Amino acid sequence: MEIVETPLSGCYLIKNTLFHDDRGYFFESFNRQRFAEKTGQDVEFVQDNQSKSSFGVVRGLHFQKGEWAQAKLVRVLQGRVIDVAVDLRPDSNTFGKSFCVELSDDNAYQLFIPRGFAHGFSVVSPEAVFFYKCDNYYKKDAEGGIHPLDATIGINWGLQPDEIILSGKDSSAPVWNDFLKTI
Repeated sequence: MEIVETPLSGCYLIKNTLFHDDRGYFFESFNRQRFAEKTGQDVEFVQDNQSKSSFGVVRGLHFQKGEWAQAKLVRVLQGRVIDVAVDLRPDSNTFGKSFCVELSDDNAYQLFIPRGFAHGFSVVSPEAVFFYKCDNYYKKDAEGGIHPLDATIGINWGLQPDEIILSGKDSSAPVWNDFLKTI
């Protein structure tokens, strides 16, 4: 397992080592002790979530506010996604910056997204099964979002505009400049 800090402070890409044989493969998807040693962050996950989406679906950019903020460890069980993290911490030297990476069942990469970030992904395969661990419980009243197609953020979702499928909630989320007025 290789753990590499991304250009966003506190956000890590985990490149898992897969052990293949004639039966398939095996890998350790998370080791709390090793993660803490390599990142200085001791994370206790309390909730797992999974979603299945079709090609063109963009989910995000989502976050939880205040005491309900969540760190997430995300990965793809089937298919391919472009995964995105955006730093929302005003005091961070990477505030407002984003990081994108392809996560797939082939590369078995994972992304650790710390508290204080927005997160989203786009499905670039026929479908994708997405799995994530959270270090805090979901609270509906603490939901936040930023419009994923806002040109100010300028995320390349790996899709053509006419291929993108957004939920009503995501398409009505505030744009970046309106989000800035709330912090």
